[in-house]
Amino acid sequence: MFKLGQRVVIMSDLFEQGLPVEEYGYIIAYDRNADNAFDYVIRVPKANRNFYVPAADVELEEVLMRLEVDRLEREALIDFALATHNEELFKRIMNGENEDAEEEEPEESEPQSREEFIRQVRLKAWI
Repeated sequence: MFKLGQRVVIMSDLFEQGLPVEEYGYIIAYDRNADNAFDYVIRVPKANRNFYVPAADVELEEVLMRLEVDRLEREALIDFALATHNEELFKRIMNGENEDAEEEEPEESEPQSREEFIRQVRLKAWI
């Protein structure tokens, strides 16, 4: 739930009310009527009007800015990886950075015994 006075951007027009999509506005009231599909009343200065909007139609400007920065950063890293022919960086960016951390197996502090090593090799060969 957004706070009163927060700056939001209109992302869509689900109920086809003629909202100025991609324009910004300010939350001026909550619509607390349980029988109503709208969640907020926003003021759009450019249109000089108030609109009733559902929560799905608006998003905080800060969130959109963060998403755009993340997208630009990712594109810049891809360009850098391609320019420097860094295949490892390119694959890590394209596949997601979190997947590499999950694939790494924890290293044991003590070395394996010979029998344990042979058992693991036979198990893998059997599979």
